[in-house]
Amino acid sequence: MIQTNVMGLLYITRAVVPGMVARGRGDIVNIGSIAGHEVYPNGNVYCASKHAVTALTKGLRMDLVDTPLRVSTVDPGLVETEFSMVRFNGDQERAKKAYQGLEPLHGEDVAGAVIFIVTRPRHVQIGEIIIFPTAQASSMVVSRK
Repeated sequence: MIQTNVMGLLYITRAVVPGMVARGRGDIVNIGSIAGHEVYPNGNVYCASKHAVTALTKGLRMDLVDTPLRVSTVDPGLVETEFSMVRFNGDQERAKKAYQGLEPLHGEDVAGAVIFIVTRPRHVQIGEIIIFPTAQASSMVVSRK
């Protein structure tokens, strides 16, 4: 998680930002998580890695304030992805239970938030979007029917 969520973000940022600055244009939209704003039991490393995404995004926005680049983050709650299979070591039954009794977000919902961010007028910068399924109010408050 640290390699992907923190180091991967650092490597990609280092690779692409100088070219964006040189061209004088670009949008950086990092994908965080509600776990970057809240912590929950048994999620300490994941939450720490997503808190790092939040901090790196805010810091990069500050570092680039004198450029026309925009830096944002989309921080979803429950999204049905393959992450649950990884989280539960391939246990498909446990992975399905993570979304049982509610309609989670889908990849298209998160992509829509990214599209919203990058299509704002150039003088508008969206700092962050926290996006939940309707049945979720926080990382720990979820209504399951």
